[in-house]
Amino acid sequence: MTILFAPSEGKRPGGALPPIDPEAFFLPELFDKRMEAVDRYRRFVENADESALMKLFGVKEPSLMERWRHDVAKAPTMEAVLRYDGVAYDHLDYPTLPSDAQAYVKENLVIFSNLFGPVKGGDRLPDYKLKQGESIGDFRPERFYKAHFSNALEAYLRERGPIVDLRAGFYEKFFKLTLPHITMKFLKNGKSVSHWAKAYRGRVVRRMAEEGVETIEGIEALQIEGLRIVEILQSKNAKTFVYEILA
Repeated sequence: MTILFAPSEGKRPGGALPPIDPEAFFLPELFDKRMEAVDRYRRFVENADESALMKLFGVKEPSLMERWRHDVAKAPTMEAVLRYDGVAYDHLDYPTLPSDAQAYVKENLVIFSNLFGPVKGGDRLPDYKLKQGESIGDFRPERFYKAHFSNALEAYLRERGPIVDLRAGFYEKFFKLTLPHITMKFLKNGKSVSHWAKAYRGRVVRRMAEEGVETIEGIEALQIEGLRIVEILQSKNAKTFVYEILA
């Protein structure tokens, strides 16, 4: 089982784990490629003017930038699933999961970082800031990772059984999934929701981790508070579970 997931703009500061190295990430054979992106970011942060950095970080106040004007290659790290701090991650609520469910998340969740590319929930990340969709000078991270990581990531996914794609649409620019997979849609009064979809994606991952789900049948049988499956749609390579929000 692999669950593809989006990052969040918000990050928790600090970290108590060592700086990034080849052991920090899955797909270790591509560590040098990751570092190409990281090095471009490092040079840009070191040399760019204030307005360019504000645009890169997606902040409106210059005083907010100081937190991220450090060398990410030398900064302390924490597990990716703990680094991200947004709606989906609040509802996943990883710290309160039992140890076996935390192990499930660390192993089975693949998050698409705007700077580091695809990382597992248990991979180590420093504190960083790169607004979704921003380029680093003339460097486009999404194009870079799509070009250099797609083959290895597809081979990795092919060996790991069912795939659940819970990413926001933007992250298809990093990796276009062509293997058979599951997606999910959340409806309120018959209409798709956007903001609350993040919350329910987090809740789905939490319940999958609590139950240790490894099969499509396990997903279909999953009881999730506030949600009910109303339809399962099948397309060429995707099965979409349509949930109604009950609350």
